[in-house]
Amino acid sequence: MSENSATSNKAKPSSEKAGMQLLVQLLPFIKPYRKMVFGAVLALIFTAGVSLALGQGIRILVDQGFDSADPALLNQAMMILASITVALAFGTFIRFYLVSWLGERVSNDIRLAVFKHLLTLHPHYFEENRSGEINARLTTDTTLLQSIIGSSISMALRNTLTFAGGLVMMLVTNLKLALIVLASVPLIVLPMMMYGRRVRSLSRQSQDTVAEVGTYAGEIVQNIKVVQGFTRETEEALAFSGEVEKAFNVAKKRILQRSLLIIIAMTLVFTGLSTMIWVGAQDVGSGLITSGELSAFVFYAIMVAMAVATISEVYGELQRAAGATERLMDLLSAEPDIAAPAAPVSLPDGPLPLSFEGVTFAYPSRPDQNALEDLSFTIEAGETVAIVGPSGAGKTTLFEMLQRFYDPQVGQITVADAAITDLSPQNLREHLGVVPQQPTLFSSDVWHNIRYGKPNASDEETQQAARQANAHDFIERLPEGYNSYLGEQGVRLSGGQRQRVAIARAMLKNPAILLLDEATSALDAESEAKVTAALQELMQGRTTLIIAHRLATVMHADRILLMEEGRIIAQGKHDELLEQSELYQRLCKLQFDH
Repeated sequence: MSENSATSNKAKPSSEKAGMQLLVQLLPFIKPYRKMVFGAVLALIFTAGVSLALGQGIRILVDQGFDSADPALLNQAMMILASITVALAFGTFIRFYLVSWLGERVSNDIRLAVFKHLLTLHPHYFEENRSGEINARLTTDTTLLQSIIGSSISMALRNTLTFAGGLVMMLVTNLKLALIVLASVPLIVLPMMMYGRRVRSLSRQSQDTVAEVGTYAGEIVQNIKVVQGFTRETEEALAFSGEVEKAFNVAKKRILQRSLLIIIAMTLVFTGLSTMIWVGAQDVGSGLITSGELSAFVFYAIMVAMAVATISEVYGELQRAAGATERLMDLLSAEPDIAAPAAPVSLPDGPLPLSFEGVTFAYPSRPDQNALEDLSFTIEAGETVAIVGPSGAGKTTLFEMLQRFYDPQVGQITVADAAITDLSPQNLREHLGVVPQQPTLFSSDVWHNIRYGKPNASDEETQQAARQANAHDFIERLPEGYNSYLGEQGVRLSGGQRQRVAIARAMLKNPAILLLDEATSALDAESEAKVTAALQELMQGRTTLIIAHRLATVMHADRILLMEEGRIIAQGKHDELLEQSELYQRLCKLQFDH
């Protein structure tokens, strides 16, 4: 499995970009909520200011309350301290609510933006990138960003303000003691910068390996029957254990770097703090400062030390966020290979003619092997054409080209005399109805799956399409009828039942061009006869292309195209091809049992 890792490893972190610069890319998602940001910043400044005022409250309490014997002064000092505490609690509530709201909102907006962008990408992108890897970015990475935006950034800003304010108050309270603390600052910043880069790189690797673990597990679960059928449970468990250990080892390195970052910062800070307290105690004994001033200074020093420790920890979290941001931006920066033209042409209603004109095409994964070679043919509006040929002849590729999942390297495809490159892909596909050899069903109920091509269809229209596809009876026998949940990829249905649901979906869409790719291949003889009759009715008045291995389907076609190695080598009626082509005779004998 590891040798087939997703392309997450292809997209290497750009070393020239600092982690914090990557986080700037989140600003367009935060900008729409500038009022909430402004409110959060105000609450942040307020709580930082109140926290700093707490030090003065302590000074008053010590000097006027503890050192004096006047109960009135003690009560006054306690009231001041209590007021500051209440104000701090109120400001913290507002800040926490606003930043948490922002974290949830922005992370969901990012998730939605990435998903919308994924829907525009070319199928080739998903051939090169595993679905589990993409899902991990949509879920794990955006969840990480939610905690960063909703918590860590707020903590970083709050502690930065506290650090700066505490530093100023330390300088105001006692210059000599403040200089002792400041001497340790360069010793703290340097390791933070050095280890921060390592943490970011390891965070990216850690997220990639976790994604690989999820992808591996998803693939095994999806193919559990194959795994159990070949009794590979023990081997797969060992292989999965290897993937888990690989993820753990990367995470262990990341944790070690973060731990070193935190311990170095805390050791240096509290060493400076201890030195400062010792010198301050000497000055109190000498009468140079009061006990209240020392208490306030110690409070500010502890506040600064805690701020530095928190910032060093949050810095590691921000580096993880930079890794997550980079992975998400990789998705958002992927350009769709197929795009609508600036001024697209619209297709008319009704049956549509189509043609391939000198089309040559090779899949991006196999650029040296043409799937279609100088392919030319025309299909009139309302004509039914069957396409036959051995495996690998290019029949399914022809369908994919017509749906504009790929563009030809040479030649062009036209529908209603308009090149499909002049059409928007959405408008083109709205006029196409496809029944594939291996139909895809969604993890939902029957209503949703049949209505997928026409979401606004009524119950009656949906059931009529099911009747035409010979699906209504078995659907009614399901535990909840049309409300029955079909499971992932329609796993609760048989192959023939899934295919009939797919046929009903195409019938309900009522397309101008119908593409049938072995549409009856998974049906028994009785069902095939009924569905074939329904398809005959569906084909009336529309252009139909059929990839077929069944003689019954070919016999009803207006014309048959015989393909081999990406070319059309013969075309005509069934009887004509039997006389003209040895390949067709062989296919009839082998595939049609004729």
